[in-house]
Amino acid sequence: MLEPKHPEISYTLQCQLLGISRSSAYYKPKPVSPDDLELMRQIDEQYLKTPFYGSRSMTKHFRRLGQKVNRKRIQRLMRLMGIEAVYPKPRTSKPHPEHKIYPYLLRNMEINRPNQVWAADITYIPLQRGFMYLVGVMDWYSRKVLAWRLSNTLDTDFCVSALEEAIRLYGCPEIFNTDQGSQFTSLAFTKTLEGSHIKISMDGRGNFRDNIFIERLWWTVKYQYLYLHAFNDGAELRRGLGSWFHFYNQDRFHQSLDDKTPDEIYYGLKIPKAA
Repeated sequence: MLEPKHPEISYTLQCQLLGISRSSAYYKPKPVSPDDLELMRQIDEQYLKTPFYGSRSMTKHFRRLGQKVNRKRIQRLMRLMGIEAVYPKPRTSKPHPEHKIYPYLLRNMEINRPNQVWAADITYIPLQRGFMYLVGVMDWYSRKVLAWRLSNTLDTDFCVSALEEAIRLYGCPEIFNTDQGSQFTSLAFTKTLEGSHIKISMDGRGNFRDNIFIERLWWTVKYQYLYLHAFNDGAELRRGLGSWFHFYNQDRFHQSLDDKTPDEIYYGLKIPKAA
């Protein structure tokens, strides 16, 4: 997929064209056993149904299904997937001193126009022989997916890249909302927002309801597309997601949007009435 010694296209440009971060391209992940990959796929599927399950509850769930798993293994795989139970809990570790946590700005706010609030989130994507992470940037009002990127590491680069593309294509929102993940609290991400004079909002720790629309997007893309197809590698996944997000924005109508598509709401398009 990537050719480090290509005579005409630099390695950095190849990464940009493929929508992956350069650090991800250089990263050589440790092999994950087929058994662990299958269990991770099952954890991902169950997590969408019960995001309040921590490693203890997830272990009990699989034991009830007759699978011989221990909590230590479930904890290790959930950390690798970048997921944890979403419920308020004590903060057991201090954030990096350079990673400022910003207040949540959306409480009781009426979201009534495009580009008023954008949001971003990361989710785990299982493959046939591995996995990747997907970050998406969404306009809250219209549910339009403005930009997305894939990475095989939970680094910051691919999140910043998606943010920069969304700003380049659609301008700047008034407010940008994320969770408190290290990718979004990083200096690279927050400085990009501040440099564009965008107000920064962050969810309460462990409260997935603060970013509910993008959480619904992950449920939709997985159950209505990803779980119905098998992808051998990141290149296949990227092509497939490109087509699906095009469908999602332009053709998939939402009941919550009065049966309009995200693009129709975002651009203010009117639907001709049937004769």
